[in-house]
Amino acid sequence: MLWRDRAEDIENGAEFAPRFGADGLLTCVTVDAHDGAVLMLAHMNAEALQKTLETGIVHYWSRSRRALWRKGDTSGQSQKLVELKVDCDQDALLARVEVGGDGGACHTGRRSCFYRSVRLAEGQAILVP
Repeated sequence: MLWRDRAEDIENGAEFAPRFGADGLLTCVTVDAHDGAVLMLAHMNAEALQKTLETGIVHYWSRSRRALWRKGDTSGQSQKLVELKVDCDQDALLARVEVGGDGGACHTGRRSCFYRSVRLAEGQAILVP
């Protein structure tokens, strides 16, 4: 998985060549393969991506713990990879997954990490459950 220089190759070529950031990470948006619900946003380093591709179980890199993390090991909310998509410049991923366990993805026990909305009220941003 090497990075190519020409935009034409990156955008239209057939080679998967993910572009990791200066921190060695790639952003991954994870959605439920059955209904398209956005479950979470996380990051992968090269090892997490490789293990995901090898095993079919999604792995991430925890920035807070600075450790590789196979989703579901502690929560039971495993994520079986159904499809992996890469964006046009190969610096972000979209993982479509089948969720195991209780069907959730968030460490708070919720199905999705995106469980609150931000609303503007009288010029102030407020969180709405």
